[in-house]
Amino acid sequence: MRLAFREITRARLRFGLLSGAAGLLVFLILFQSTLLSTLLSFFSGALQHQSAAVVVYNADARKNPEGSVLPTATVDAVDAVAAVDGVARAEPFGVDTMTARAGGKELDVAVLGYVLGGPGAPTDVVEGRRPRSDGEGVASDIDADRGFALGDTVRVVGPDGTYPITIVGRAHDIRFSVNPGVFVSYATFEAASRVKNPDALAVLPSMVAVSVERGADPITVAARIDRTVPGVDALDRDAAVQSLPGVSAVKISFNIIQGLAFVVVTMVVGIFFVILTVQKAAALTLLRAIGAPTATLVRSLLVQVVLVMVAAIVVGTALLTLASLGSSAKFPIEVDPGVVLTRGAVLLVLALLASLASIRRVLRIDPIAATVPAGVER
Repeated sequence: MRLAFREITRARLRFGLLSGAAGLLVFLILFQSTLLSTLLSFFSGALQHQSAAVVVYNADARKNPEGSVLPTATVDAVDAVAAVDGVARAEPFGVDTMTARAGGKELDVAVLGYVLGGPGAPTDVVEGRRPRSDGEGVASDIDADRGFALGDTVRVVGPDGTYPITIVGRAHDIRFSVNPGVFVSYATFEAASRVKNPDALAVLPSMVAVSVERGADPITVAARIDRTVPGVDALDRDAAVQSLPGVSAVKISFNIIQGLAFVVVTMVVGIFFVILTVQKAAALTLLRAIGAPTATLVRSLLVQVVLVMVAAIVVGTALLTLASLGSSAKFPIEVDPGVVLTRGAVLLVLALLASLASIRRVLRIDPIAATVPAGVER
């Protein structure tokens, strides 16, 4: 340990530059992870933060809520799902993107309708309350300055008029398909849908929202619904979120970029310590010749690797904190301790694996070489 610290003290600039360079790469990885989390919440926040443990689509919808219309009449579909063992309550749930006027502008809004008191309600209300009657809604918390603040009226626009929805609550992470999300009663959803399309003969639910009985496994209940009710595709909430269009593509893209960043960090640390080991080969040979155990030299190398990576993680986290302070409410960047710890642990393990090449060179040092003059072959 003392040997490791002495060497770092003598070469502060060298180790400092390495820690800084690795820290920038760590920041890139952490920033990408945070960016991915924010983007995914914009795509799927409303579905993730609603109370239904299981959602049931039309089997032909390819797991897309906005492309799903239940193939049977509303009452029949809901009753068929409600009769499945393990289902505590089943209610119609509607999802549709509508043109609305908010804050003096027209924009696309994801309107999500659920039966009041039933499954499908927003779960993370941070201000105000949930709807208690028709014509009320809960909006995305980050869209307050766009006309979705408490008390604001959002008007769904149709060819023959508008339908007003009063915002009575705001919830965290309930955007859907990147659009502002508004949770309303199912009757409000039906009324807004008729304003959007006055020629529609009926407003059918997009899916059935299901709450499961206490102790029941949502995955098991979803599989049971698939087997029992024809023409539907039931998924537990997490599976439904992961199956949304665009989510998997975004995750794959970011995972490839992050994977490359992990490889670069590993290579930078590994190459640095290999070069360092080669440069101080004579000193290491001399230490072995005067009796320094190989384990001591290896332990010193590992301590240096750990210290460099810990410093890099601290630098990366500090930069991410600065980035979060400069982010806006429209696209928030938050420091997630869980992400920092998991990514940091992976990077530390990779750095230790990268040091194996340097350790191998240390283990091959022959102390006899210290007694041989330079240029003389033994």
